[in-house]
Amino acid sequence: MRKLYFLSFLFLLFLSSCGAVINESISKTYSYLPIDAKIAILDVKHNVPANAEKLGIISFGDSGFSIDCDYYSNLSKARKRAREIGANIVKINQVTEPSIVSSCYRMNISFYKYDGDVSQLPQISLQQN
Repeated sequence: MRKLYFLSFLFLLFLSSCGAVINESISKTYSYLPIDAKIAILDVKHNVPANAEKLGIISFGDSGFSIDCDYYSNLSKARKRAREIGANIVKINQVTEPSIVSSCYRMNISFYKYDGDVSQLPQISLQQN
């Protein structure tokens, strides 16, 4: 009986550790952006416009057995979260590629609200989900 409890515990522990670790700190929100609103995704080398307002940050990590944590999945999740808080710029601050230690892309991203035309900013192309 003890063995069954132990195996059940290990199985539950394994299932709970399959998702990527996501930490966020949002300091301000605006109304939800509609699905047709443009959201610019700026790479590490791209600069955020000087008059953009920072709304918060999000980090994508790895729990050890994470799935669905590739580069574009993380960016899609960040874009979805940006839409929820009213941000129209997703700025990638740092990217750590998968390695022997982790199979996930670990990323640090900031959210900004910008009143200008985001389609004029240099950005990463990401397919609409």
